[in-house]
Amino acid sequence: MISTSPVPGAPIWLDLATPDTDATAAFYTGLFGWTAPSAGPDSGGYAFFELDGKMIGGFGPLMEPGASPAWIPYFATTDADASTKAVEQAGGTVRVPPMDVMTEGRMAQYTDPTGGKFAVWQPGNTTGFKVANVPGSLSWVELHTTDGPAAIAFYRSALGWHVQEMPMGEGMVYTVLSPGDRQGDDDGFGGVMAMPELPEVLWRPYFEVEDCDATVAKATALGAKVIMEPATMPEVGRMAELVDPHGARFSVITGASRS
Repeated sequence: MISTSPVPGAPIWLDLATPDTDATAAFYTGLFGWTAPSAGPDSGGYAFFELDGKMIGGFGPLMEPGASPAWIPYFATTDADASTKAVEQAGGTVRVPPMDVMTEGRMAQYTDPTGGKFAVWQPGNTTGFKVANVPGSLSWVELHTTDGPAAIAFYRSALGWHVQEMPMGEGMVYTVLSPGDRQGDDDGFGGVMAMPELPEVLWRPYFEVEDCDATVAKATALGAKVIMEPATMPEVGRMAELVDPHGARFSVITGASRS
């Protein structure tokens, strides 16, 4: 379960990089009922996504040459510099070295050895998102990678995660992730899905919704494309995968407790 309190190694923030911030704001506010206040005149076009006045994450223009629109998860750390050393030692690449974001916190961005982009956040005044696991908010993060064992070995070394393998039938295994010091049934915050033929390795957020099918219909009306039609997984919920009008992938899920 995603926590709204900073837990080292667990998700703490989400960023969306997009080529058109105005259109992106219109899409997500229309889909989830979010608001999108600016982070200020000196923010370089960065803005926040909020649900009922509580922060969900942020979004801004694409900054890296050749980068694709994508959601990027940030994981909590008590020391961004030490996390950067751990990432390098584990074989990751530093895309943005540790830097202070005014007094809000300290961040760094990386790419794992299989190509997945992620970041860390050392809280300052901003401790992370303020709402999770309710309709319109983040409830899970998932890495889609071409090399599951390599990715898992990297993140265990770099971020100290605990992993639990769950057979899915037909030789497939899903790996559930939790912070290294928390290994209970409710401490899982995400998973790893290995798919050798993936065109792109990426982290994908899941947003909780009241009605998966209705949300998918609304998303397509707003310009999204459906990658995976709504489907029900027993004891998990009903979910679908979408790509927003500019190419960023995300999922929606109506958890089993709401079905």
